Amino acid sequence: MRPTLLLAGLLATVLRAAAVEPPPETVSLAGVIDFHAHSAPDTTGRSLNSFEVVRQARAAGMRAVVLKNHFVTTAALAQLAMQEIGGIEVFGGIVLNRSMGGINPEAVRRMVEVEGQRGKVVWLPTFDAENQVKFSKADRPFVSVVRDGQPVPALAEIFPLVATHDLILASGHSSAAEALVVFTAARAAGVKRLLATHVLADSTRATPEQMQRLAALGVMMEFTWLTHLPPPAGQGVPVADCARAISAVGAEHFLISSDLGQPNTPVHTDGLRAFITALKAEGIKDADLDLITRQNPARLLGLKP
Repeated sequence: MRPTLLLAGLLATVLRAAAVEPPPETVSLAGVIDFHAHSAPDTTGRSLNSFEVVRQARAAGMRAVVLKNHFVTTAALAQLAMQEIGGIEVFGGIVLNRSMGGINPEAVRRMVEVEGQRGKVVWLPTFDAENQVKFSKADRPFVSVVRDGQPVPALAEIFPLVATHDLILASGHSSAAEALVVFTAARAAGVKRLLATHVLADSTRATPEQMQRLAALGVMMEFTWLTHLPPPAGQGVPVADCARAISAVGAEHFLISSDLGQPNTPVHTDGLRAFITALKAEGIKDADLDLITRQNPARLLGLKP
């Protein structure tokens, strides 16, 4: 069987397992932004390298891609992609895991200084987050973001850096309760751009009441397609959960991302098409889809309408 047919068959199988139809090629990604794209080179296997991700996004007419790596900063990689490929905005960031020194202001300072200033997102710890380590019942060191009901002291130096450089502070794999504590303090310290990472994922899932509180703080909330793929790649969360949250809280408070790049999952563009198709099947209107795929992520990144 030809490789293209084999890949098409694999994609169809994955999407059927996720209870949605394969995304029709007529689903337009023009102007869409993927806020959460994993790629090679990485510490684990990835389906595409970073340039391939950006090239596919540009070919689909997308406006921007945010490259994410759990253990190294992607600011330089984003700048290199801008130089070598062009025709699309590429951003990166830093995840405050142990490899970056945890809650380390100096690491954020250096990311901001990388040529091109493509480092835009500061994610709180992900795999090394206290919440994630305890959720996974792992026995290893972790990075705390909240202690005794307050943000850890080191965050007091992170907040002004994020505010001064107009960066985005994202919750990483913090719990929704932790995110509310941190975001409340960040907002008081002048941080304007806040993102609650994959709010329907198992370890970071926000309750409807927590989503309302996040929205009241002006926090953007992220849905990721990986969350809705079946195990073992994803978690099999029904897409209907997204639709209910959008209906209850308002589309202006959400964006969607792929969170893809894992072996044996759809490529990022196909994942986004599938996500849009699934949301339409749940009754999400085109105007709201435009908000969560284009307008909201552009606004969060500070891109012009």
